[in-house]
Amino acid sequence: MEIPAIVGAGLIVIGAGMGIGKIGSSAMEAIARQPEATGKIQTAMLIAAALIEGIGFAALFAV
Repeated sequence: MEIPAIVGAGLIVIGAGMGIGKIGSSAMEAIARQPEATGKIQTAMLIAAALIEGIGFAALFAV
């Protein structure tokens, strides 16, 4: 693996981690505001996190 590919893979992983972290943070904030909507918020959070991970894996395979 060459240096540009390694840097690209690192950037992909960092971006996916930041995206999932932002989703988790926002979900916890939303649950704190509206505890009665916990189920719906968690479901949306998990779907969004799965989509981000899927894009990250696809990008890693493209590198």
